[in-house]
Amino acid sequence: MNSFTILVVDDDKEIRNAIEIYLKNEGIKVVQAQDGIEALETLNEHTIHLIVLDVMMPRLDGIATTFKIREQKNIPIIILSAKGEDTDKILGLQVGADDYVTKPFNPLELIARVKSQLRRYVTLGTYEGTNKVIDLSGLTLDPEAKEVKAHGEVVKLTPIEFKIVELLMRNAGRVFSINDIYERVWNEPSYNAENTVAVHIRKIREKIEIDPKNPRYLKVVWGIGYKMEK
Repeated sequence: MNSFTILVVDDDKEIRNAIEIYLKNEGIKVVQAQDGIEALETLNEHTIHLIVLDVMMPRLDGIATTFKIREQKNIPIIILSAKGEDTDKILGLQVGADDYVTKPFNPLELIARVKSQLRRYVTLGTYEGTNKVIDLSGLTLDPEAKEVKAHGEVVKLTPIEFKIVELLMRNAGRVFSINDIYERVWNEPSYNAENTVAVHIRKIREKIEIDPKNPRYLKVVWGIGYKMEK
């Protein structure tokens, strides 16, 4: 993975340096920023493939920074949040983060999640099988262009959102449980995945449905999971 550059954003220099050491050992280049303002400036100066972003920071916190990044870019974002701060995790996912790691973190877990996100970012849309455009009566997905359109308008999806939509559209009519979705998209065993998946489903609905509360495409099958209507 030596062709990747990761931006590590945290107001604690020791944490930034520790993460950099772990990532460099994996052959990954690291750029540091100490707060959200500096992170946004760095994004304009470097080609960044993934961001590891602390929540609690001065000047501009991780949630606000994620929101601003998502206005322009769809690169993967992993949020760092203190143990037990579930509201931060959910809020981070709602504004566009792809994953989160709890502080104090296990370095091996962080490395695994970074690698997983980078793999998805690089192979986005390269499922085995046909690369033909999928059309579900007004909702289309172009695997080669990595583009989703709803009612003729391009939908801006994060990498995780795209993978969820692609999974469900390629298997339209089939019901996937929350655990199925998590394990296929995140490529790791499902553990307390309900909130994580539900937040992403809600964000996808807001982007592709005319009336998210009465969805035309992305349906819930109560007690089982979700499906994309044929």
